[in-house]
Amino acid sequence: MQSEDIGLDRPTEEALWKRLSAARASFDRMRKQFFSQLDERHAEAAAQKEELIARAEAMQDSTDWGPTVRAYKDLMNQWRRAPRGSRKKDDAQWKRFKAAQDTFFAARNADLHETEAEQRKNLEVKEALLVEAEALDPGKDLDAAKSALRSIQDRWEEAGKVPRGDMRRIDDRLRAVERAVKDAEQAEWRRTDPRTKARVEGASSQLHSAIASYEEALEKARAGGDPKKIAEAEAALEARKEWLAVIERSARDLG
Repeated sequence: MQSEDIGLDRPTEEALWKRLSAARASFDRMRKQFFSQLDERHAEAAAQKEELIARAEAMQDSTDWGPTVRAYKDLMNQWRRAPRGSRKKDDAQWKRFKAAQDTFFAARNADLHETEAEQRKNLEVKEALLVEAEALDPGKDLDAAKSALRSIQDRWEEAGKVPRGDMRRIDDRLRAVERAVKDAEQAEWRRTDPRTKARVEGASSQLHSAIASYEEALEKARAGGDPKKIAEAEAALEARKEWLAVIERSARDLG
């Protein structure tokens, strides 16, 4: 619509045009400023994510599973906190970042599956060793049991790791065999210890003397006809004989 159609004079028309032109110029400046700032923010976001991608790609071939898993978790948290860029750039960068993670975790999972299979085989070996260990009889032949147990322990270490859920169960069974052999070894040491023999022999000698004394006291009590003294002497004599029987059994055990 021309100015003549609405009856505007030239000065008014020029004034309106200047206002419109100024408004458009202001809008264009603000628009350029907005998109310039947006481009800066997008560039900053892209730069941050490029750094995270570089770190992710640097670790993708790592076989240090535990620490690397934790490092990827930290990178993911940083990625979530990073500012958003343009959709197209963000999508492209995310694909690269995720590809690095996927490479690492695929290798880790493959290794875990291989490790689990190997550990199950190790478990079978250790289960067989436990059958062998639990058949040992240290009470019958201590030296043979100790020698066999050492061989079993060496092969146990060579067998390697087993699944985590089975570790406690099979370790407890082997420890039980080791304790049985150790207990038998200590019993044998006590049995053959010269000091133990000397104590047993000394106690036996003392009891023989005590029994002789109480037999003499019993004869006197019977001769005197005192029922109370007779009963006391008989009880004391019987107790010493029981003690002597225990000591003599210990002496026989000591060989």
